[in-house]
Amino acid sequence: MKDLIKKILKEYKEEEKILVVPSLKYFGDDWNVLQSFLNSKGNPKWKLLDNLDLYGKPIKSLGNLQSVGGGLDLYNTPIKSLGNLQSVGGNLNLDETQIESLGNLMSVGGDLDLNNTPIKSLGNLQSVGGGLFLSNTQIESLGNLESVGGDLDLRNTQIESLGNLESVGGYLYLNDTGIKSLDNLQSVGGNLFLRNSSIESLGNLESVGGGLDLRNTQIESLGNLQHVGRYLDLRNTPISKKYTEEEIRQMVNVKGVIFM
Repeated sequence: MKDLIKKILKEYKEEEKILVVPSLKYFGDDWNVLQSFLNSKGNPKWKLLDNLDLYGKPIKSLGNLQSVGGGLDLYNTPIKSLGNLQSVGGNLNLDETQIESLGNLMSVGGDLDLNNTPIKSLGNLQSVGGGLFLSNTQIESLGNLESVGGDLDLRNTQIESLGNLESVGGYLYLNDTGIKSLDNLQSVGGNLFLRNSSIESLGNLESVGGGLDLRNTQIESLGNLQHVGRYLDLRNTPISKKYTEEEIRQMVNVKGVIFM
């Protein structure tokens, strides 16, 4: 272990002034031991190459941690901010925490779970490689977020705008929300659920790989929409009264059933 710590310090001095920690295992899987080591070195910027499991621990700060190569589990911890953390290579679990800010976080390679938290904005976050789960949160803005590779769940939130979001690879859940426009969103790979929402415009949306559910909304136009891979549900909407099914199919390539 001493030889490894010497190697870590040597690389820290020779490279980019960011101390590289291969794994918490080298500190006996003890977060407090690692923190004592970092404190003795003046709390430098550091990054972890492995997974970091802090599930249920009384942790309030990540200090100068810059990145985690694997997953980061902070479930049910009192943490409120991620501080200087910029990236997580795997999943990031913040469910049941008091997180209020994602700090400098810009990317998550896997899933990002923020269910049941007081989070209001995603701040500088630009991309999530997996799913993004925000149900039962106080989220008001998606900030700089541009892409979500998996599902995006915004049910039971106060979200009104998708901001810079351009693509969702999986399902997008916006049912029963106050969302009024999809803004810059261009594509959804799976189903898009907007039933019982306040949607007024599909914005720049061009393609939905799965089904599109617009039941019980006041949507009057399908805008730039060109393709729906499965069903299109327009029951109890102004569109269903304004156009016939044939006219809708002339406007949009719908592969499945159209519910009027």
